[in-house]
Amino acid sequence: MAPFQFIDRPSPFNTKGGRTLPIFAITPAHIETGTIDPIALDWAKKAGFKAEAGALLMVPTADGHLGGALFGLGRNPSDAPFLTGKLARTLPAGDWHIETAPLTANRLALGYGLGSYRFERYKASASEAPTLLIPTDADAADIKRQLAGVFLARDLINTPTNDMGPDALEDAFRALGEHYKAKVSVIAGEDLLKENFPLIHTVGRASEQAPRLLELRWGKKGHKRVTLVGKGVCFDTGGLDIKPASSMLLMKKDMGGAANVMGLALMIMDAKLKVDLRVLLPVVENSISANAFRPGDIYKSRKGLTVQIDNTDAEGRLILADALAYADEEDADLIVDMATLTGAARVALGPDLPPFFTDDDDLAHDLTEASLAVDDPMWRMPLYMGYDKDVSARIADLTNAPSGGMAGSITAALFLKRFVTRNRRWAHFDIYAWAQVERPHSPVGGEAQAIRALYHHLRGMTA
Repeated sequence: MAPFQFIDRPSPFNTKGGRTLPIFAITPAHIETGTIDPIALDWAKKAGFKAEAGALLMVPTADGHLGGALFGLGRNPSDAPFLTGKLARTLPAGDWHIETAPLTANRLALGYGLGSYRFERYKASASEAPTLLIPTDADAADIKRQLAGVFLARDLINTPTNDMGPDALEDAFRALGEHYKAKVSVIAGEDLLKENFPLIHTVGRASEQAPRLLELRWGKKGHKRVTLVGKGVCFDTGGLDIKPASSMLLMKKDMGGAANVMGLALMIMDAKLKVDLRVLLPVVENSISANAFRPGDIYKSRKGLTVQIDNTDAEGRLILADALAYADEEDADLIVDMATLTGAARVALGPDLPPFFTDDDDLAHDLTEASLAVDDPMWRMPLYMGYDKDVSARIADLTNAPSGGMAGSITAALFLKRFVTRNRRWAHFDIYAWAQVERPHSPVGGEAQAIRALYHHLRGMTA
């Protein structure tokens, strides 16, 4: 069975074997020592090709036709393990294979695949793209599985809210579950109050499309129990504490946590990992209307803790609080939540290095090792209990927006920690879910962050 696709697109790979054009992926040392194809070497020297990182040179045949390409990896290819992604956007259309490269086959093919991503749903016509032959010593099935998970996250984030509101995100969630024969259930609208999810209802009640909690279950009882929770704010106006126009431009990506969790769930299910999987997505649109929640309001959460609303733009932690409390009602071997939660995380670490928070040192070590193993960056940040007092409110148990403006990503994580008291192995990821600049393995737009590392960790945990 092919992996799930939200947007159908042709594969970036081919299976044509010897009927493909060669790419010589080389370092400057290959030219200096002459250890590449003689014709390609001669052409490189005549053209002054130095094999700088990302440089591309077409190589003709003796009779003047296109015979192949030279691709520069720079002097330290390990510094840019997914540099081959640039080939997917710079090669002319056609079928190619890589003849030589000082990279592992999996990284070479995965990098190319990641870089091949195009979001052309709203274009009049799709551009023609080159294809690459996956090396025989690469794990083709797992490469395609990881790409499917990354592309799902990117597609969902890139889709504008008029086509990716709560209704549409539920449809995508159901389609994913149906593809892998998972059980999907939904609690929506006023039923959220009946089922005791008051904060999810509070945040989403002002929207034309009802707030909801999406739940997916897959796998066998007795396997490792893994629960994934993703923030699904399909658009965030900021509520009555409205954002300025410039801050709203990217708010279609405020469901990036949900999108990344869905991409990770795809990888888990497609690989048939020995996991008893549970996925929870609180899905809302933080809109403004006469019944929008207000600054100063106090609401009781699913866990029973009361929360004072000191800023309606700190809505993500509210919906996550109910979802995490629900997740924590069952024993799990691991709970992971992902959310585009705070600007403070970006101030601390920038857009490309998502922080994660956990009390479990062994889990933190394992996640860091997984991150390094697959070049999917993340960085542990402290759940510093010295700031826990800042989460308390004067006339309620908690505030959703501590005053002072400092340590915002830590206090947000400490807020969430109040709702996970039964299960020790919990990790919170504060992701950006967006690539601000084009990189070899990704264009500008929605991005998957930390899910390849989490998938690698779960494969080892369930092996």
